[in-house]
Amino acid sequence: MHRIAVYPGSFDPLHNGHVDIVERCRPLFDEIVVAVLNNTSKKALFSVEERVEMITEVLAGYPGCRVESFSGLLVHFMDRLGARTSVRGLRAVSDFEAEFQMALMNRHLDPRMETVFLTTKEEYSYLSSRLVKEVYLLGGDLTGLVPGPVLKRLHGRISPQPARF
Repeated sequence: MHRIAVYPGSFDPLHNGHVDIVERCRPLFDEIVVAVLNNTSKKALFSVEERVEMITEVLAGYPGCRVESFSGLLVHFMDRLGARTSVRGLRAVSDFEAEFQMALMNRHLDPRMETVFLTTKEEYSYLSSRLVKEVYLLGGDLTGLVPGPVLKRLHGRISPQPARF
C-alpha cells in the first residue's frame, strides 16, 4: 500500500519550521504532497504559483516529495490524490484547538481521513509565516529561519525598513 500524506497550508512564505515537518514526515510516508492552499480571502505576499515554485526549489533534494496547489475542501483534494492522511504541525497548545476542530471536521466530511499532528522542534516553536514577513519588513535578520530561495524571493519582493537604533 502506497502511503501518501498531504501537508496543507498557505506557506506564505515557507519557513524552516515547515521544512522540518516535511523532513520528519518522510520516514513515515511513501510520498509527501505539500499542498499550497489558494485562499482568496487572505491577502498573500506571494502568489500561489510563486509559493509552489519556491517550495519546489527548496524540496528539490527530497525524494518522494512534491508540491501542488489546491482550492476548496482539503478532503476533496486528498480524495483526488488517493491520500487518507493530512499532516499538521503544532507549535504550542494554542494551535491545538483550531487544528483539532479542523481534523474533526475533515473526518466528519470524509470518515476515511485522518490527521497526524507533529510537534515542532523547540527552535521553531515561535516561528510563523506572519512573523517572518513582519521581521523582514522591519529589517530583522532571518538567518536560520527561512530557506535561501525564500530569502532571495523576499529580497526581490519587498524592501526591508532600515534598522533603527
